[in-house]
Amino acid sequence: MSKWTKSNQPGFFEIRLESIGGLGANLAGKMLAESGVLGLGLNGAGFSSYGSEKKGSPVKSFIRFCGPDMEIRDHSPIEQPDVIGVFHEALHTTVQVLSGLKPGGVVLVNSTRSFEEIRSDLNYPHGTLAMVDALGIALEERTRVNTSMLGALFRICDFLDRDSMRDVIRRTFEKKYPQLVEPNLRTFDRGYDEVQFETVESPAEAAAVSFLRQQPQLGYETQELGGIIRTQGNSLLKDLSGSRQGYVPELNLESCIHCANCDAACPDLCFVWESAEDKCGRRQMFLQGIDYQYCKGCLKCVEVCPTGSLAPLREEAGYADSNRVAHVFN
Repeated sequence: MSKWTKSNQPGFFEIRLESIGGLGANLAGKMLAESGVLGLGLNGAGFSSYGSEKKGSPVKSFIRFCGPDMEIRDHSPIEQPDVIGVFHEALHTTVQVLSGLKPGGVVLVNSTRSFEEIRSDLNYPHGTLAMVDALGIALEERTRVNTSMLGALFRICDFLDRDSMRDVIRRTFEKKYPQLVEPNLRTFDRGYDEVQFETVESPAEAAAVSFLRQQPQLGYETQELGGIIRTQGNSLLKDLSGSRQGYVPELNLESCIHCANCDAACPDLCFVWESAEDKCGRRQMFLQGIDYQYCKGCLKCVEVCPTGSLAPLREEAGYADSNRVAHVFN
C-alpha cells in the first residue's frame, strides 16, 4: 500500500487500458483486479468498454482499486487515470489514449521504438513513460500480449503483490489450457523484468491532460433538416494501422506465380493488380503489391499462398507507408 497516497480524492487508484480487440485487454483488466482483491484484500473492480467485439476495434479496460474500508459503487468509465496502458502503439492515430491522465501519472506503451519517438507521437513531453516489447515477448514465449503487459503494469503499480498475480495466472489457465500456465508465467515475469522507464520532470504548473468525452456528431439539435446525411460513408482516407495486431503480410514478388489466391481470400481487396502481356504475348493480370492502407493484418492471404511468397512480418513504424502500392481509382 506504499503508493496509496496517489489515490484520487474519493480514495481510488485507477488504471485504464487502451487496446484493440484481440490483444486481451479485457481479460488483463479482470485478472489485474482479481489479483488486487485476492492478494491484498483491496476492494477492486474491473470492467471494459468495447463496440462490436471484433478483432481490431477499439477496446478500453478499466480497473479501480480502493482500501478495504471503502466500497466501490462507481462503475463509470475511468476518465482521469493514474496509469494508462497502451497495448498498441498506433492507437494514438485514432484514439486519444492519454485523455485525462493525472499529473504524476504513468504511461505504459507496448513498443520497441525510442522514448523520444513515442513521446513525439503521443505529444507527451513530460512525465513518466514506460515501454516494454510486449509483442516480442509474447512471440518468443508463444503467448499473448496481455500477460507481458500485466507484468509491466505490476512493476508500475508496486503496491500490488507479484506472487498473487502469478496465482491468478495459474487459476485462469490451468483448467482449460494447462499447457499455457508456464509460458504465461514466464511472459509475466519477463514483462516485469524488461520494462524500461524514462521520467522527464514536468513544469510546476503542469496540469492533467484534458479529458475529451466523445460526442455524437449528429443529434436532435445538430442534424440537417429532414435528417439527411450530407457526407456519405467512405474508406478513401481510412488508415487501419491502429487496428492491426502487430503483423502485416510481406510480399516477395520474385517467387509469386500471380495465382490470385491471396486476392480471393482478402476481405478488404488490398492487392493491387495490373494488366500486362505474359511471355507468350497473352494479356494477364499481374500482382503489383499490397495497399497497406486498407490491410487489417488478418494474414488470410498468407494462409492460402501456395508458394510462400506471402509471409507474416512484424510491423515496424513506417513499413506500411514505405512499401504501400496504392490503388488507382479511375
